[in-house]
Amino acid sequence: MSLFGKKKTNRPACSAQEVINKLLELNRPSAPYRIIDGTAHGVDLIAEWKIVDAEWYGIFEKAGLEKVFQIRMKLDDAKKQVRAKDYEYSIEWEAGIPALSLTVSGFQGQTTSVQFGTGYAFTEELKPGQVYKYRFSTNEIKNPIKQVIADCGWKYKGIAFGKL
Repeated sequence: MSLFGKKKTNRPACSAQEVINKLLELNRPSAPYRIIDGTAHGVDLIAEWKIVDAEWYGIFEKAGLEKVFQIRMKLDDAKKQVRAKDYEYSIEWEAGIPALSLTVSGFQGQTTSVQFGTGYAFTEELKPGQVYKYRFSTNEIKNPIKQVIADCGWKYKGIAFGKL
């Protein structure tokens, strides 16, 4: 059985490029996260909330999101392992536009967090009612990534300390 309960197959593990391609296939317009090239940060891939996407940042702002979650991933083809480190950034909203900054007391390592809430106001019928409801969990990003990695015959290794 794999990490997520699927039966392992006897097929050989995917190549590093196949793992990257399959992880990039997780990108879709309806997902609140994106997976991008991480070369500029010295890693293979970065998974993060779509905080800079115009279609999504209004949702994140209404949700009162104060922290932005990011996973930096580096593939080790010899060990068939994806080493991953979590990062958290503070966010401030200026006129509805996100301004990101790495917190001085920022977090690096492994984390799981959930942010949720509901907003009430007058609806179109001029009655009080729920106007939005949100829930952002780091597992919304982590679980699909872990599943793809396991399906490829690789292992996900969360790094808390040290380099990727």
